[in-house]
Amino acid sequence: MNYNAWFQCSEGCDEKYPLTEIIYQCQKCDGLLEVGHDIEKLQHRSAAAWMSLFDQRYMRTVYPYGSGVWGKKEWVCPNVDDANIVSMYEGGTNLFWAERFGKELGLENLWIKQCGNSHTGSFKDLGMTVLVSMVKQMISESVPIRAVACASTGDTSAALAAYCAAADIPAVVFLPRDKVSHAQLIQPIANGALTLALDTDFDGCMRIVKQVTRTKEIYLANSMNSLRIEGQKTVSIEIVQQFDWEIPDWVIIPGGNLGNVSALGYGFLMMRELGVISKLPRIVCAQSQKANPLYLSYLREFEEFKPLQAQKTLASAIQIGNPVSIWKAIGVLQQFDGIVGQATEDELANAAAWADRTGLFNCPHTGVALAVLIKLVQRGLIRKDNHVVVISTANGLKFPEFKINYHEDKLGREVKPKHRNLPIELPADYDTVMRTLDKQLE
Repeated sequence: MNYNAWFQCSEGCDEKYPLTEIIYQCQKCDGLLEVGHDIEKLQHRSAAAWMSLFDQRYMRTVYPYGSGVWGKKEWVCPNVDDANIVSMYEGGTNLFWAERFGKELGLENLWIKQCGNSHTGSFKDLGMTVLVSMVKQMISESVPIRAVACASTGDTSAALAAYCAAADIPAVVFLPRDKVSHAQLIQPIANGALTLALDTDFDGCMRIVKQVTRTKEIYLANSMNSLRIEGQKTVSIEIVQQFDWEIPDWVIIPGGNLGNVSALGYGFLMMRELGVISKLPRIVCAQSQKANPLYLSYLREFEEFKPLQAQKTLASAIQIGNPVSIWKAIGVLQQFDGIVGQATEDELANAAAWADRTGLFNCPHTGVALAVLIKLVQRGLIRKDNHVVVISTANGLKFPEFKINYHEDKLGREVKPKHRNLPIELPADYDTVMRTLDKQLE
């Protein structure tokens, strides 16, 4: 059966646009777009048949269906020809049972969805494979696109640069100068992207890229382009699949531009609509206290939203004061009995380090989610027997300065490292080494 998808207004207008049209907002009301699917056609296949199909494809070698995204192509972007799919077998990331950390928190079923175990080291690969594949499809249909561009705090630019390099499509990335880690900066450079470091923050980069992409020859790759959301929604589908199609009780997501909150919500809603699941988890969005516009709106029961100037935070990828996907995220949180929490610099750094001591290696943004988890457990909202999934958005190896500075107590006065672990420097002398080992291993 041939399936179809299209852009539609997320604000409730009846406007629809083909996925090959270069458009990011509704022409009628200026609201953000979302991808719509022919649910009636998808319902012709039973829920059991969909689950069986996805399980048959999962992590296999038949291109491109072994990808965690493209194995669910019918639910994601059926409009792309297989020949135009640009995939690096993204997805299929570990759902790690954090047994020791969970026990220390008093939880029996704590799981970390390690989205950073991906080609460029973050969950952004999931959305970028869809967007770049659609661009390749459009170019094959003679749409005159010269390049694809994004504003980024690091991870989006890495994913865009890698997938565009694979597709032989020029990439342009706008980064806030001196505000991303060296590991993140080198990724788009190594992949040949035209990299522009601007004297501003992410929100300033976002303003520029929106102006640049007004010319339809340069295609926008930020999450206000809902093709990205389609790939990212497979995280929630994959979590349920990894739980043998059972639903967790809680999902905790770090929130910056808020595309991931809406994406995971859409994945759960689509599964419910197609009969794969019968209930929804509670979703928690975790923000840095220094970039917390959604949290402040949550305190007012989402009656209003005010952008703010984000302050410098260790969680640099979510240092965003005017998130593009704000209203989509609020809509999801309202449907999922959602909670928004925040974490201080001290809380996020120590939460990441505590979890590291149990075998993980967390990015600072995952530290924000873990800090909010700790607070919810302490408040008694998350119970001992609840199944909890924390979304780890990036690989800790992308943030070596954060890790080193934590253990050397160089993160500033706001952070008091409780889990420092430094090398012990000794002479190469057996007796001295043994005395030290005996003392340390008492």
